[in-house]
Amino acid sequence: MTKPLLNVTNLTSGYGDIQVLWGIDFDIAEGEAVCLVGSNGAGKSTLLRTLSGLLPARTGEIQFRGESIANDTPKHILSAGIVHVPEGRRLFGPMSVIDNLLTGAYLRSDKAAIRQDLEQMMELFPILAERRHQAAGTLSGGEQQMCAIARGIMSRPKLLMIDELSLGLAPKVVDSLGEALRRIQQQGLSMLLVEQDVVTAFELTTRGIVLDSGRVKIIGPTSELSENPMVQQAYMGLM
Repeated sequence: MTKPLLNVTNLTSGYGDIQVLWGIDFDIAEGEAVCLVGSNGAGKSTLLRTLSGLLPARTGEIQFRGESIANDTPKHILSAGIVHVPEGRRLFGPMSVIDNLLTGAYLRSDKAAIRQDLEQMMELFPILAERRHQAAGTLSGGEQQMCAIARGIMSRPKLLMIDELSLGLAPKVVDSLGEALRRIQQQGLSMLLVEQDVVTAFELTTRGIVLDSGRVKIIGPTSELSENPMVQQAYMGLM
C-alpha cells in the first residue's frame, strides 16, 4: 500500500492555555485535493499553522513523505515541500509583483528553472503579467490572492495549503482562481484548502474534512458530503 504524502495522527495544538485542536487524524495522498471546512473558530487556520510550523504541536505526529516534521521550523517544513498561503495573503506590499514571486523561490538555486516557473505563473495568471512591475500592495484583493498563490507555487511545493481562498472576493474572481487551481492540480500538486464557501470547496476538491470545535467530525468524498443532511444543514444553508 502506498504511503500517504501527509499523515496526521492524534494532533493537538492551541494558544497559551487554550487548546484548539483535539486528537486530529487525517491523511492526504500524493496528488490529492482535500478541503477543510467548518464554522468560524472550528480550528481550521490553527491546523494549517501547526502543519506549517508556525504553531507548535502539543502532542501527536505529523509525517510528510514518510518523515516526521512535527515541531520542525517553518523553514525546514517549507524546504520539505509544504507551502502555506495564509489568510490575508501577507504580500510584501511595497515590492513589485515579480519580486514577490521571486521571494517564493528564495530557497532555490536553480536559476534557469526559476525563470521558467516565473513565466509559467505569468501564463497561469495573465493579470500578474500585466502588473508585474506594480507594487503588490496596490493590487485588488483578487489579484493579491493570485500573487500569493503564485508566490507559493514558486517554491515548487509538494503540498499547497491555502487558507480562505475566496474571502472577500467577487464570484467571478473566485471562478478564475478555481480554474487556475484545477490546472495546477492536473500537474500532480497536492492541495489542502480551507474555504468558508463549502460549495466552492467541494467543487475544487475530491475529499473533505469537517472540523467542529477542534475535532474531526466527518471525513469523506466531497460528492458524498454534499449530500449529507448534517453537512447541508450546518454548512451549506440547506434544509
